[in-house]
Amino acid sequence: MAALAQSIRRSAIGLGLFALITGGTIAVTQQLTADRIEEQQARAEAAALYEIIPESAHDNDLLNAILLLPPGDRPALQGPVIARVASQDGEPVGLILPAVAPDGYSGDIHLLVGINLSGEVLGVRITGHRETPGLGDRIELKKSDWVLSFEGRSLDNPEPRQWNVKKNGGVFDQFTGATITPRAVVKAVQDTLIYFRKNQPEIVAAARALASGEAAGEDRDLSEKEQR
Repeated sequence: MAALAQSIRRSAIGLGLFALITGGTIAVTQQLTADRIEEQQARAEAAALYEIIPESAHDNDLLNAILLLPPGDRPALQGPVIARVASQDGEPVGLILPAVAPDGYSGDIHLLVGINLSGEVLGVRITGHRETPGLGDRIELKKSDWVLSFEGRSLDNPEPRQWNVKKNGGVFDQFTGATITPRAVVKAVQDTLIYFRKNQPEIVAAARALASGEAAGEDRDLSEKEQR
């Protein structure tokens, strides 16, 4: 009996050490993977910024020209909005706002929406998603040119009820075998344009102040105004 008890204790200790080592290895691997994913996403977003508003169209540091805007009341802009301002010769030429389509087929779809001061879309890029390869992933520019169909659009072009895919009476194409994904992106872009129009005077004023140097070295936080 003593030998059996000792054998059981040794087995238990061995299993415990194995579990500890395995758990630690998994935790380290997850942390390293998460760091790499975050770094890759940051690089993808930085590249997308300059695809939406190319360097030839502005002369400021787009990565560091930041406006912190208040949350919107639309699903696409629920948290504080970190916008980037592109300017040329001290005048803003456009902003890039992050948005989220929460109703993608496989979850959240992250995107960037570039808008000029008049409220027209300069460009849209997808920065993160888990949509089905070969179907929903055609929202990516490297898979198709579908996302380019937003350029030059505004809340009045097309009219509000046509901000949808063609299957639902809109003007935007859907994908064969995948309607949910493009419909979610269309809605998120429309939400972003609605948010911009509602806050347009304040956003444009802050962008001009930032571009002219009045807010040099500081992030303008419009959300503070909302709290007063």
